[in-house]
Amino acid sequence: MPLIPEEPQIHESAQGPRATPASGRTAPTPRPVPGPRPAAPSRPGRPGPLRPAPPVQRTPREGATKPAPSGPVAGAAAPVTPQIQLIPASVEGALDAAEEAVDLLLDSGRAPGDILVITTGEQHPWAAHELSFGETSYWAQHDAGDDVFYTDATIAARAASRPVVVVAVNGGPEAAAVSILPLAHSRAGALLIVCGDPQRINSVLGAGV
Repeated sequence: MPLIPEEPQIHESAQGPRATPASGRTAPTPRPVPGPRPAAPSRPGRPGPLRPAPPVQRTPREGATKPAPSGPVAGAAAPVTPQIQLIPASVEGALDAAEEAVDLLLDSGRAPGDILVITTGEQHPWAAHELSFGETSYWAQHDAGDDVFYTDATIAARAASRPVVVVAVNGGPEAAAVSILPLAHSRAGALLIVCGDPQRINSVLGAGV
């Protein structure tokens, strides 16, 4: 037969002797419940450091004028001179050197719209192609500023400034190089790259830039 567990019974001897009320003792008087304690008076804290009295605002006398500030005016930016880089190249290879310079600029992180390319002799094929659709379309792409813009010395004066200007001295009359290099220098915001004969370029740059 399965055994049924019995409920544990606590015997009186295990519970200890029962307390019996003593005869003749009066019940203790209940103590009154204490009410809320009065708030303790706040102690004076340490005095903090004495603050200096605010300066007295003096009213300017009549006819008195403020002195003009001396030195350079704050916020006036000094004109930035673009860096000039010369890439030696023959007349026939100046345009290729300019193309390689553009590729390096784009690979280094320059945006296409930051670059302006000017030729002194034969037009760049892109410029010749775009001009075949008319000058309005051609200059509209220049104004959009989304891509590298190619132009030549005869119309470069209309081009706006860009951070980088690349000049390919690929021929043309001597007057074209003499006039275009100072113009390119004024259009370059940060960097001017000139591809061509170093002696010819240095003579022009030393005289006009």
